[in-house]
Amino acid sequence: MEKKIKLSQAVIVEGKYDKIKLSNILDAFIIETNGFGIFKDKEKLSFIKRLASERGIIILTDSDHAGFMIRNYISSGVPKEQIINVYIPDIFGKEKRKTEPSKEGKLGVEGMSSQVILRALDRAGVTSAKILCENPVTTVDFYDLGLTGGVGSKAKRKALCSALDLPEFLSVGSLISCINNAMTKEDFYILCNNIL
Repeated sequence: MEKKIKLSQAVIVEGKYDKIKLSNILDAFIIETNGFGIFKDKEKLSFIKRLASERGIIILTDSDHAGFMIRNYISSGVPKEQIINVYIPDIFGKEKRKTEPSKEGKLGVEGMSSQVILRALDRAGVTSAKILCENPVTTVDFYDLGLTGGVGSKAKRKALCSALDLPEFLSVGSLISCINNAMTKEDFYILCNNIL
């Protein structure tokens, strides 16, 4: 058995199968939102906010619309500097325990391989040193490259997300944050020249 990665932050996931999956990879305090149950569970939300202020939180939800709704709900009540967002890629398929795929056909956290989850954690700077960008990628760079504010910008961002193994629903701000955690501005421009 491989050694688990020890994290000081609490990890927020949607359900018990996600928690089971991550428990095999991480030595961390893992909290389930019980899916949309978090919207009605004020005590759990208050507990998550307290954990965020005490130790920081890592949000690792599915890459479908529901996962982003849960992520955004939690993020709206927690200061930005207390959150690390980890995004799994859009991988289509069905979890082994289910009889059919999810509504959007994407695998959730529980369906990801350990390697994919570890890459996502690494890309967010959780398991490796973050790249300190003295000259970070900005919205101006996105505009200059046609990734925002123009015809076809959405399709270009989708291609960029695909190349980076990130979900298609990322906002421009979240995508820029992921890029700045994973690479230098020079590497970003090289990547864009190759895929756009």
